[in-house]
Amino acid sequence: MKRLTWSVILIPLLLGLVLTSCGSPASSPSMPAQTLVHVATNAGSPPFESINKKTGQLEGFDIDIMNAIAARMNLKVEFINKDSFGPLLDEMAQGKYDAAIAAIVITEERKKDMLFSDPYFAVGQTVIVRESETAITGKDTLGGKVGALQGTTGAKEVEKSKAAVLVIYEDISQVFEDLMASELDAVVCDNPVALVYVGKYPGKLKTVGGVFTNENYGIAVNKEKPELLTKINAGLKAIKSEGQIEELTRKWLEVSK
Repeated sequence: MKRLTWSVILIPLLLGLVLTSCGSPASSPSMPAQTLVHVATNAGSPPFESINKKTGQLEGFDIDIMNAIAARMNLKVEFINKDSFGPLLDEMAQGKYDAAIAAIVITEERKKDMLFSDPYFAVGQTVIVRESETAITGKDTLGGKVGALQGTTGAKEVEKSKAAVLVIYEDISQVFEDLMASELDAVVCDNPVALVYVGKYPGKLKTVGGVFTNENYGIAVNKEKPELLTKINAGLKAIKSEGQIEELTRKWLEVSK
């Protein structure tokens, strides 16, 4: 009779232990559920973001940066690839996304509409011309048709030149194709992008006049989500301290000749 009594007591306890061990990991205090973050980008500015032609997936320096931050801060990133850079910024300002990463230069004007993370990459604008060009030697001698991406600080720099006619593009590769085809006289863009394309087409393109602005890339964040900004900055600090920025710079920005 005593054996029966203990069996009655022990069976429910054992069942309780089994059910507890089979519970969802997401409910465990040690494994909190990931926070879904919608991140806008524009795959038109390699090597920072582009579409891999073989896999059809987003890739690039910025994509790796955002994924590395997400891994450290328990965030689940869902990228939204926009067709062009200008509308991406407009929609970011309207609060349509949680965040955006797309080689976005931090400016005081943009800070009015969105929050920004700490800087993660230093850049500047530079002028690119054909190898045979001699009249254009830098920003002060810009003239003719000058290409730049829509909504970029490069486009704003071209607008300052009285002798240049700004030609807006949505795809950076098309800008350089038109430059080599003599459809443009020059291009103004971020210096890391310029160096990649000059390295890609040796003997055809060159930079002139050096870097003439001091700018930084940052991750844009919805103004209504300061808590997300805090997490992104914490993740960014972690990957910086681990040397991941340098690793990704070597991976994506070293020019092979």
